[in-house]
Amino acid sequence: MDVLSDAIGVMRTGRPHSAEIRKCAPWAVRAERFSGTAFHVVLAGTCWLVPPEGAAIALGVGDVVCLPHGCGHALVDSLSTPMADAPSASLAQVAPSTDDGDRATTVLLCGAYTLDRTRPHPLFAELPEVIHLPARLGHRSRLHTVVHLLGDEVADPDEGSEAVVSALLDMMLLYILRTWLREQAGNGRATGWAATLSDPAIAATLRHIHGQPARQWTVEALGAEAGLSRAAFSRRFTSLVGKPPLSYLTWWRMTLAAQMLRDSDRPVQTVAQRTGYTSEFAFAKAFKREHGVAPGRYRRQVRT
Repeated sequence: MDVLSDAIGVMRTGRPHSAEIRKCAPWAVRAERFSGTAFHVVLAGTCWLVPPEGAAIALGVGDVVCLPHGCGHALVDSLSTPMADAPSASLAQVAPSTDDGDRATTVLLCGAYTLDRTRPHPLFAELPEVIHLPARLGHRSRLHTVVHLLGDEVADPDEGSEAVVSALLDMMLLYILRTWLREQAGNGRATGWAATLSDPAIAATLRHIHGQPARQWTVEALGAEAGLSRAAFSRRFTSLVGKPPLSYLTWWRMTLAAQMLRDSDRPVQTVAQRTGYTSEFAFAKAFKREHGVAPGRYRRQVRT
C-alpha cells in the first residue's frame, strides 16, 4: 500500500458527488463550508474563485482548483458581480446542471467527497485551504485525462455511468493531491509531507508500515529497510513525519482499527490481530488510550 491512497481511504465515507454546471454572465454561486473535500474544473469560459480569506483566483479553461478542507467560497463570472444575494448550496450535495440560456459562457465540472475528520491523516492536515493547478500545455497529462473522461461521463451518462463516475472521482482526488505534492517537492522548498514522500528512505519505510501494520516492527528493523542506522533513521523519520517511528506505527494501527470497526463486522479479536496485537486485552487498552473509548463502544457510537 502507499501513504496517499491509505490517507484518503481511511477518511473517505459515503459516495462522492459530481455535476456539470453551466452559467451565463452575470452569475455568482456560494458554497457553504462542509466536512469534506471539493474540486472545480473549468471546462469552458472563465470565472473567479473567491476564498474566505486571501485574494480571488482567476480560473481559465483546464484549470483545476481543490478545496481539501471544504472551506466555504464563491464562484463568480466577474469580481464586479454582486455576491451578497448569490444562491448558496452545500458541496456535499452538488447541484445539478443549470443552463441560463443558449449563451452559456462558463461550464464547470464540480465534485465533492465526504470525509471523516475525527482522525485525519497528518498529510491532510498540512494541505492548504485552496490548491490551484493552472492548465499548462503538456503538463499533468494524467490528471487532465481523468478530467476529460469525467466530463464526458457526466455530460453524457450511459449504462454503468454511476460506477464509472465514482471510480473517476476517486482517481481525480488522488491525481490532484499527487500532483500538488510532487510540485511542492519539485520546487525545492518542500516541507512536511511533501518532503516526507519525496525522501526515498522515509517513503519506503512508510510503505512498509502501511503495507504490513501487523508485523512486529522495531526501530532497528525499520531503519534496516531504509538503509540507515537506528539513530540516523530515528532522527530523520521524526524530523520529517513529526512523530517517532513507533509512535507513527501505533497511530496508524489505531486508525486502521477504527476504520475496520466502523466499516466492517469483524470481531474485535480479528481487528486486534490485523493491527499487530496478539492479545485482545492489550489491543483494547491501546485503542482506548488513542480513541478515549473501548473498541466495542466505539463501534456502537460511530454506527449510531
